[in-house]
Amino acid sequence: MTIQTQTQRPVHTNIGSNIQRKVDEFHSNVIQEVIQHVNEDDVVVVGMAWNPFVSRAIKALNKANISYTYLGYGSYISGWKPRLSIKMWSGWPTFPQIFVKGTLIGGFTDLDTLLKSGNISSLLDTP
Repeated sequence: MTIQTQTQRPVHTNIGSNIQRKVDEFHSNVIQEVIQHVNEDDVVVVGMAWNPFVSRAIKALNKANISYTYLGYGSYISGWKPRLSIKMWSGWPTFPQIFVKGTLIGGFTDLDTLLKSGNISSLLDTP
């Protein structure tokens, strides 16, 4: 068995029209809300209650005095379908999902790396 390394995750696009409509409509209001904020706000944190990594990301942004928009969708026992739709849309499997100037930078660990290196400033300075 040969495993090929890919630089980009393949996305299955051969979907029947009835199924495609269901995919497109699956919590589309949530996706539209996230898209709106990602397009309008410099930093957006998409998360959920009770997740320690979401809390760490928010604390790190507060400590760095970086303003952000927080969008929270449920907790471990509620809101899993809207969160699933966000994961399907972004392709990122966990929360938080952090966007800087419209770009998904990853989760807390990725944010922490950018903050410690000072590289977040260059991302925020980009028009």
